[in-house]
Order: sequence, then C-alpha cells, then structure tokens
Amino acid sequence: MTKTRNRISLVVNICNEASTLAKCLSSAKDLADETIVIDMESTDNGVEIARRYGAQIFPHRPTKVVEESRNFAISKCTSDWVLILDPDEYISAGLKKELRKLSLRHNINFVKIPRKNIIFGKWLRHSQYWPDYLIRFFRPKKVKWLSTVHSQPITEGHGHTLPDNPEFAIRHNNYQSINQFLSKAIRYAESKADELDSQNYKLRLSDLLIRPVQEFNSRFYAGQEYRDGFHGLIISILQSISILLIYLFLWDRQRNQDKTLSKESYVSSVSQATFEFNHWHTKFLIEEHTHNLIVKLFYKLRYHLDRLTRKIQ
Repeated sequence: MTKTRNRISLVVNICNEASTLAKCLSSAKDLADETIVIDMESTDNGVEIARRYGAQIFPHRPTKVVEESRNFAISKCTSDWVLILDPDEYISAGLKKELRKLSLRHNINFVKIPRKNIIFGKWLRHSQYWPDYLIRFFRPKKVKWLSTVHSQPITEGHGHTLPDNPEFAIRHNNYQSINQFLSKAIRYAESKADELDSQNYKLRLSDLLIRPVQEFNSRFYAGQEYRDGFHGLIISILQSISILLIYLFLWDRQRNQDKTLSKESYVSSVSQATFEFNHWHTKFLIEEHTHNLIVKLFYKLRYHLDRLTRKIQ
C-alpha cells in the first residue's frame, strides 16, 4: 500500500520573541503534525503562546547563536520530516503544499528553500538577500548543524532545490529597526570574534580597514544592492559595520598582546581600502553610463589608470 503522507515536525527556537511567534506558528499549523518549541529562558509570554498552539516546550540554556540548540531541538522530533522556522518567519499556502508533496519523495533527504527577506519594511531582492537559499526541510537523521554562527548544516544524501519563486519562499520579517539590526550584529560579532580568537587568528590592520570596505563593495556594487534604492545603501553600510564589529571585538580580546602600528602598514592598508572602493565605484559608473559614450570612456580610462597605478606601487 502506497503511503499517502508523512509526519512533519515544526521546530522553533524562542528567546523573547512573543511579538512574532503567533504568526509563525499559525502559518504552519495545518502542515505540522507536532510542534517543538525550544525556549531559551524567555521572560515574555512566548511560552504561553506556544502552548496555545499545542506545542511541546523544551527548555535550553541561552546561546549566542541559534545553531547551537538546533541539534537538541531535532532530537525531540518524532516525525519523518522536520521544518525549521525562526520566530520572525512564516510560510505561505503554496510552500506548504509543495513541502507536503516533497515529503513523499524517497530519493531526497533535504530541501533548499528560498527566503524572502523583508528589511525595514521592504523586500530586498538583490545581493545576498534573495533568493537566500536555506536548508530548512529535511529528514531528521540526515542533517546536522555546526555550532558556529550562520553555518550551513552537514547533510547526507541527495537534496532538492525549490525554484526562486516568491510563492515557494519562507517569509522573513527580518530587521524592523536600526536598533534591532545593531543588537543582533553585536551578538553575532562577539560570537565570531570568540571563534577567531579560539583559532589563534591574529588581528591585522587590514582587517579593520579593508574588510569592511570589501563587504560594502560585495553587497552594494557586486551584489547590485544599489538596485534596492536607499534601503540597499543603508543595509550595505550596516553590513560593513557588522564586519568591522567582528574585528573590533577581536582587538578587544587581543589588545594586551604587544603590538605596534607602523606607519608603513597604516599607509598600505588605507591605500588598498581606497583602491578597493574606487575600483568598484568606477566599475559601477561605467555600467550606469552606457548611454553616454564620452562619460563611459572617461570612467573606463580612470578605471584602467587606477589599476595600472596599483600595479606600479
């Protein structure tokens, strides 16, 4: 007899996120056969909301990053498949229908799902924010998370990737304010700094001056975040600040080590950071002035002169 359906467990980790939890749980209530909520010492009414939706509640010590507690959450599931959502995420009817169908396939162990990131009230469609594929639907014994921030899980067997269609995307009401962004950025930066320090990574001046510039360039120019308008500019600036925070926290941990800043290293790092920015900005200007051949030629000449000057130095 052919199996007509598989059981699905929903997993949500919470820590003072009652304001978004009800929408999250409600969106998956007719998909999940059981709901597992991992509470990391919430002081709001999140646990009460979870109970209202019939969730099983398991306590867990607070962690700097959610990945550390995901394996614990998965161990509590009793279903054939697991769907992981964050409290500020929810799913559509189209995605639920697709996941139900995929759960019947015997030749896949995990599914990569696109995520629609809504930041400061706007859906960002460029850079790393779309389609932002994540492994969130899987067989419980075939996926394992590492305990490092924003790490990809270890998978076993074959997977399936959903098309980058908003109909099949997890909706993520990401950052609602600058304060929320910075508070999360500080938490992630501290965790990453601890990780680098434990690996005996030695801070360099270039980490403070060049890496934030590279992060901005990779998002705003290379990732075309400028196409998201003012939102794209603001988020690119904030992301570069989040990278700077990692190395500031690392400096804080290593500042007692005897290090001196030489004039040569400072000049070299500033020069490279300036070149990195000018390189991508000029490339952007060339692409944006395709209608004006004279302006385009001017920027092309400047672009190649900058590269030539860099090689001579």
